[in-house]
Amino acid sequence: MVGLMQIMIYLLAIYLVYKGVEIFQVALVSPQSNSRLGGIIIGVVAIAAAVLIGVFAVASADGMATSVSDKMQNIGR
Repeated sequence: MVGLMQIMIYLLAIYLVYKGVEIFQVALVSPQSNSRLGGIIIGVVAIAAAVLIGVFAVASADGMATSVSDKMQNIGR
């Protein structure tokens, strides 16, 4: 069960990164020159936030899986 949760969290982290890239691409192809700089800034911030959230989610899932595994090994002792 823990392994399935880890896979779901990894997929969520990848999805967040892809959504950040999508926002960045939409801002780059915007035909309005006035909002292009703002769109690029929003896209860069979204990508940075998606990467940071993804790293945090993966680290948290790994820590939880390690903790559960350690506790499961010590049940019979």
